[in-house]
Amino acid sequence: MAQDTNISTIKGVYVNREISWLKFNERVLEEAQNENSPLCEKLSFLAIYQSNLDEFFMVRVGSLEDQKLLTGDQRENKTKLSPQEQIDAILENVTKLNAIKDNIYENLMKDVETEGFRLVRYADLSKADAKYLDSYFAQEILPLLSVMIVGRKQPFPFLKNREIYALAILERKGKKKLGIIPCESGMLPRLVALPGVPGTYILLEELILHYAPGLFKGYKVQEKTLMRITRNADIDVSKVYDEDLNYRDQMEQVVKLRKKLAPVRIEFTRDISQKMVGEVCDYCELDEKHVFYSKSPLDLSFVFQIQDKLRDRQELFFEKRVSQQSPDLDVMKPLIPQILEKDVLLSYPYESIRPFLNLLQEAARDPKVNAIRMTLYRLAKNSKVVEALVEAAENGKQVEVLVELKARFDEENNIEWSRTLEDAGCHVVYGVDGLKVHSKLCLITRKDGGRIQYITQIGTGNYNEKTSRLYTDLSLMTANEAIGKDAMKVFQSILIGNTVSHADHLLVAPECLQAPVLKMIDDEIAIAKDGQSAYIGVKINSLTDKKIIDKLVEASKAGVKVELIVRGICCLLAGIPGETENIHIRSIVGRFLEHSRIYMFGTPDRDKIYIASADFMTRNTLRRVEVATPIYDDKIKQRIRDMFGLMMKDNMQARIQQPDGTYLKQNRDVEEINSQEQQYADAYERARQ
Repeated sequence: MAQDTNISTIKGVYVNREISWLKFNERVLEEAQNENSPLCEKLSFLAIYQSNLDEFFMVRVGSLEDQKLLTGDQRENKTKLSPQEQIDAILENVTKLNAIKDNIYENLMKDVETEGFRLVRYADLSKADAKYLDSYFAQEILPLLSVMIVGRKQPFPFLKNREIYALAILERKGKKKLGIIPCESGMLPRLVALPGVPGTYILLEELILHYAPGLFKGYKVQEKTLMRITRNADIDVSKVYDEDLNYRDQMEQVVKLRKKLAPVRIEFTRDISQKMVGEVCDYCELDEKHVFYSKSPLDLSFVFQIQDKLRDRQELFFEKRVSQQSPDLDVMKPLIPQILEKDVLLSYPYESIRPFLNLLQEAARDPKVNAIRMTLYRLAKNSKVVEALVEAAENGKQVEVLVELKARFDEENNIEWSRTLEDAGCHVVYGVDGLKVHSKLCLITRKDGGRIQYITQIGTGNYNEKTSRLYTDLSLMTANEAIGKDAMKVFQSILIGNTVSHADHLLVAPECLQAPVLKMIDDEIAIAKDGQSAYIGVKINSLTDKKIIDKLVEASKAGVKVELIVRGICCLLAGIPGETENIHIRSIVGRFLEHSRIYMFGTPDRDKIYIASADFMTRNTLRRVEVATPIYDDKIKQRIRDMFGLMMKDNMQARIQQPDGTYLKQNRDVEEINSQEQQYADAYERARQ
């Protein structure tokens, strides 16, 4: 996406955070037209682009709207843009991206039609199908519809976040009113099948829109369109928290509030008069610049139903992959003795999460295990992790769990799991005041004879069995006593609402992660200035922390080779002469969501390697509880180096950041390398051996 906006979102070596995120979502959109991806997978990327953008408006644009209400000259700390300038740049860029999205959707639906699935509008129907729908609408849909008119005595109704409404401009006796019909009842199928030709469907909202004129008796419908509102979801929890009330009850109120906050975007599927657009915006108290027109459906989630109907066509999907058992563990034998003997690294989704789940179950039943402590951020709907913790508590173990109720959009799920854990007798706490606990940490304490043993698991991703098959993450299981003692220190602090001010081995935000990272970069700078080879390699989801960015720029100027794999937001520009010419930045967007975090400092003969829960974002380094663990096992260190090196060679899914902030795919002059597919192939080979 060329940066044509009049507002400069690049300043020196910095890129504006919001525009950088939009560039990431553009890379997702590009995958919807990737010639190497099967048709149904392209549909997935298209739907992901839309759901990503919905969340972006709810959270980031919502946050910027809130910032506008603050006093003083509020500007972000890198490109110095005001909240309004950032919003203006966002709206301009989203308009361009959505035009591309509409074109991709149209082309993909043509391809879908060749596979026997056809989505039609009412105007395309035969007389027989139209007659069938007349009857279907009258019998199945009409009884479930609510019809609203906005007038002097009828106030504008509350429109739910991201739900679709039919909007009609009504006229009677020279006066105009708005008619509104909700199109989602939860009781009707989104895809309505037509009997004439198998595989032919019409969207429910299109059907309701067609029949809307008949629902407003006595009125003439002058214009009609489908509409969807996106609401701000960025709630400052501290403003609704009352320390005299139950925290879990407060979070339930937050979930309810999120559905009612101010609109940040309005979408229409058809042009309507500017006067009526202005009237809708007035009702919603939203500037007309926040209005978008879409030629494609307002909610693309129905494409997953299309996939279900084409599921038997294997060539339309990625080749099936199954997470493999790690060859470093014998799952037919007890796992605790094996981990006491050696460190084990699991790499998801290439390797299964099952050994870790088995470890928890084994610990729940092991008479020598005294306690299990965990931090839980996101969990599966049917969580095996919770099952194991409940069993452990029922078996008399001390189970202490920090459930993060502020995990955005997972609050409801976590609230229910917290109740389940409490009912089983687990000690459940909800975090540290003012901080999210985002660490992925589990500590099993065991007493064998007179000796205390620690089994510590530190990961880069959540304890979620479903996402472990979709996200790339790393999970270290170790009996290293020093790491175990540090982990115990972390739990002893957060379970009483404190943070860790010092750890001997682990890096623990918010007090002792950013500073050690800066110190290790400084060490590489000193080595480079001494004329020796210096190296920094980092794989993260996002890079926004200005202190770390500035230190990386300093490293580049000193001659340190810096390789960054940043999937999403990246506020640093690489390749600028005299500034970042020694920095190489790439993003990998592929079949699996790149989620693992790796920090490497130094050349292989002396390097320090960590895996972590933290991105290099200020919110992670200074406003969350995060944990990074050192890797001490030489074989595992080499394995991580190999992973990182493979991703740096990827020329299929990787895109290289250019000095102007754009991202381009690498030339494929030699062999084609898809790092994700290669890692799966390696996992299959390791399992066979």
